[in-house]
Amino acid sequence: MSEYSIEVSGLTKKFGDFAAVDSIAFKVRKGEIFGFLGANGAGKSTTIRILCGLLVPTAGRATVGGFSVRDQPEKVKERIGYMSQKFSLYEDLTVAENIRFFGGIYGLSSRRVGERLSWVLEMAGLLGREQALTGELAGGWKQRLALGCALLHEPEIVFLDEPTAGVDPVSRRRFWDLIYDLSVKGVTVFVTTHYLDEAEYCHRIMLMHAGKIIAGGSPRELKEKHGLGTLEDVFIHLIEGNVRRGTRPEGSGRAGR
Repeated sequence: MSEYSIEVSGLTKKFGDFAAVDSIAFKVRKGEIFGFLGANGAGKSTTIRILCGLLVPTAGRATVGGFSVRDQPEKVKERIGYMSQKFSLYEDLTVAENIRFFGGIYGLSSRRVGERLSWVLEMAGLLGREQALTGELAGGWKQRLALGCALLHEPEIVFLDEPTAGVDPVSRRRFWDLIYDLSVKGVTVFVTTHYLDEAEYCHRIMLMHAGKIIAGGSPRELKEKHGLGTLEDVFIHLIEGNVRRGTRPEGSGRAGR
């Protein structure tokens, strides 16, 4: 059995002549919190959609949970949870109705949905609010409910695309506490965020720019390598350097440790 939940090599996605993802490579260990960072348009969301089996790559190879995203996308989908950057639940349904709906989407039995419903309510801090309309919940509650729905079928890998966008700082921290709990239980968490302070919570991160990987490593390794105190400073330093050089970014196509 591989120690990696996700393995990517030479992954490329083109739309016409434009390379949204340009020959990237990395590996994600089981139970790891892996941060995938970059500005808007860097290629993060396109990469996630490929890894979730929603987009077919133009070239390269990627396996998720041991299955090829190109040849076995349905097998991949059975093993992952996905939470998009836009709130994806139905706001005119109650909390319980959303949980039951997504349980049905994942093919869970009525009995199993009932068991998992209780878990989601407790995890999201929504016990006693089962009949509340989802649209009336505060942003932090909505995000935790969305995470719970993405985890109903107990996936081994979960993809979180900008999960805390627009959420207040206290709710963001509580959300990351949930992410840590998942990692401790062996769930692999692949997360994108534009909050660079959040990236400090990741075990490892990759920085992406213009479809390419420009650096990778733990937050501490990256800060020490570049002699800078924050990931924000590291990110700005790397982006500005690559823009000035106008050449292939350092570390592009390499897997960080």
